Amino acid sequence: MSSIGKLMKQAARMQQQMEQVQAQLAARTVEATSGGGAVKVTARCDGTLAVIQIDPQAIVPADAQLLEDMVLTAANQALGQAKDIANAEMGRVTSGLSLPGFG
Repeated sequence: MSSIGKLMKQAARMQQQMEQVQAQLAARTVEATSGGGAVKVTARCDGTLAVIQIDPQAIVPADAQLLEDMVLTAANQALGQAKDIANAEMGRVTSGLSLPGFG
């Protein structure tokens, strides 16, 4: 039973660490741009978008498709960076354990 008790304590400690890391990730941001800086997207490392900024000069009604593509590109880049950071941080918490769904 000592092994189970140790495992339970380790799991509780890991859960607490994961919650702390998730809170830190929600506060941490990354930025990506496209169109030479015409579109800037800020994403949180918890996988949500925080801000989308568009240079007013990039807003050309006749070329909405280009602006949409720039927004999509910047958003995907920012979310990709955020995901990489989140995976690295969560990996530190779960390193050394082989639990399904982690790492």
